Amino acid sequence: MDRAVIGAFSEDQVAKLTGLSRAQLRQWNRNGFIRPSFKASDDARKPYNFIYSFTDLLKLRVLNQLRNKHGVSMQELRKVERALDHLGDDKWTKQKLWVSNRKVVFNEPESLRKREISSRQFVAEIALEVVTSDAREDIRRLNDRDEGAVGQVVKRRHFHSSEPVFAGTRIPVAAIVDYIEAGYSNEQIIGQFPSLRDGDIEAARSMPEAA
Repeated sequence: MDRAVIGAFSEDQVAKLTGLSRAQLRQWNRNGFIRPSFKASDDARKPYNFIYSFTDLLKLRVLNQLRNKHGVSMQELRKVERALDHLGDDKWTKQKLWVSNRKVVFNEPESLRKREISSRQFVAEIALEVVTSDAREDIRRLNDRDEGAVGQVVKRRHFHSSEPVFAGTRIPVAAIVDYIEAGYSNEQIIGQFPSLRDGDIEAARSMPEAA
């Protein structure tokens, strides 16, 4: 630790350096949650009556983030304090902490998984790359069609006013004709409608509307 930054801090200085109010500092001092390392006398009116150490300052900066920025309750903070008591004075600064749904979470050394400190429940982590690949695979399966339906145009009763659609889909042929007339290529159209194939686009091109 850099000895140049180690010092003694008054209540006013700590309030400025942590973002905590003097009232909050005094309340935590009174109820024993976080007390300054040094106390000159019982006269709270003296400006340097309570002296905070650099370690105190670090703890209070972390607690300000948890309590005032992330809305972690005092009940939760006290549970975390008890759970991390084996770390001594470093309980709030020794390891990286996260907040999930206003619960404090840490990286459990044994399993390398994130776990709520107070409840000891593991936090579900969502791998976004897996979600993306799974979604693409589900879309691919959803768009799978009988190859015999490719290039076939049918009419479905009570669907799109019985307008022609591509077999095995709900895509109106007229919609694809509009894309063709707008100058879209087969590849661009299929990019918009992944369930279609080149045979479907060619079938749309042969429609009188596309002539």
